[in-house]
Amino acid sequence: MNEVKECLRNIEQTYKVFQQQQFTFIAALDHTREEAHDKIRPVASIGQVQAYMDHHCNNTTDRRILLMFLNICSDLNKLCQKLEALHPGTSVTNNILEKCKLLVSPSNDLSTIRAKYPHDVVNHLSCDEAKNHYGGVVSLIPIVLDCMKSWVAHSEKLPRNFLQNVSDGSADSQKRTQQDVSAKASAPLGPRPAILTTASQTLVSYKDYSREQNSKHGEKKHLNGTGSTTWKYLNGPWKPPGKHSF
Repeated sequence: MNEVKECLRNIEQTYKVFQQQQFTFIAALDHTREEAHDKIRPVASIGQVQAYMDHHCNNTTDRRILLMFLNICSDLNKLCQKLEALHPGTSVTNNILEKCKLLVSPSNDLSTIRAKYPHDVVNHLSCDEAKNHYGGVVSLIPIVLDCMKSWVAHSEKLPRNFLQNVSDGSADSQKRTQQDVSAKASAPLGPRPAILTTASQTLVSYKDYSREQNSKHGEKKHLNGTGSTTWKYLNGPWKPPGKHSF
């Protein structure tokens, strides 16, 4: 829970910087909408802002402020995932979380949402801008932040053992995973594969065969090297040739 609170505080600090540049944000949307020839329909989704920045943004100031808005929306989306993983939730917290996830969806229609008091982002727009163009997109972040604060407040009211059981379950699961990895790493190696044993036997057999063939070849060479044995069996005892007489 402390990690979630810290993430939420960081997003709020970034949003405060963004809020001070709301006029720059509206000007960037004006420029990119004009470049896209899309001045009639309202800015109604995060995906629409992304498309403006990717395809119709021609200066670094506009790109910087549009990217800042998109990064805050991305951080809110990631925080929704952390909230969902923190505990199973109750009907109240689950409804709040579902609303947050819907709002930060890239394709969700934002044209009808409006941030109310104490937020004054809509009041900084002209009547035409607020009603027909930018009322929804400037209201998105403060509404989602309020929903997440509400989620945290309701979660802190849950019984302590409820959150403790979830934390213990996660810790036990992680511990079991680490033990399984350690057991696999320390397990003794099994017998060598049969293919290795067969290969070794084949090598030994080949060596024996080669040794036997070399031995036979040596005996044959010994018998035929001087020619004496062959002469003995065919012509009787061998005698050295004498001098020729004429």
